[in-house]
Amino acid sequence: MPKEAKARKGKKAAAPEKKKKDPNAPKRGLSAYMFFANEQRDNVREENPGISFGQVGKVLGERWKALNDKQRGPYEAKAKQDKERYESEKASYNVSVLRVYNASTPQLLTWAFYLQAGDDDDEE
Repeated sequence: MPKEAKARKGKKAAAPEKKKKDPNAPKRGLSAYMFFANEQRDNVREENPGISFGQVGKVLGERWKALNDKQRGPYEAKAKQDKERYESEKASYNVSVLRVYNASTPQLLTWAFYLQAGDDDDEE
């Protein structure tokens, strides 16, 4: 018979720290469904007073599935436009972050990196 596993005493494994999200970073683009849901959410609540949050989501999902491609078209166009907006904002944001990073990086650290990289080649 195998022995029962005992709970280990001691330190727990440290969880990796999450990176802080930059508040100036551009917001992600919304999906076609999200545009539809934002537009229809109030209608669902008016038609079903007292409905729970989860039920609102289920009703919205059912309505989204019932739409044909022609009815989804305007929402998908909005989503495409929003995605393009995000991509352009992201590109300009990345350039600005790169400029700040390059300006704040001391040249000494860069030089030290190249020196260390050169030392690794000698060891082989």
